[in-house]
Amino acid sequence: MLGETVVNINDSDDIVAARKAGHQLALDLGFSLTDVTMIATAISEIARNITSYAGRGVVRVTVQDREGRKALLVRAEDDGPGIADIERAMEDGYSTGRGLGMGLPGARRLMDRLIVKSTPGRGTIVEMWKWVPPRA
Repeated sequence: MLGETVVNINDSDDIVAARKAGHQLALDLGFSLTDVTMIATAISEIARNITSYAGRGVVRVTVQDREGRKALLVRAEDDGPGIADIERAMEDGYSTGRGLGMGLPGARRLMDRLIVKSTPGRGTIVEMWKWVPPRA
């Protein structure tokens, strides 16, 4: 089993590092170039949310079993202000910041699953994954 890559997110350079970690793992697992790009883009979106809303956090990229299948798993955690209305935050075009509102809904479209857990005042955890291709 491949190890876990942990990237501390504090600024835009860290967003690039997290994106690269996901990109490399996806390549190593035999994902198509299209899927590799989608995974890297989804990681960029959620890592950017950390810098925009929480200031700092962490992104973990690993392989785990989900729903009985092997998946490339991305887990983003922060201790920021949290999300008061997760359902609303998942709507296209909704943004409380200066962004385009692409972050969470965009990442959800790019990945096979995306789960958000958040407590206002306590931070947010986003878990998202893409199923590892059977040939890998």
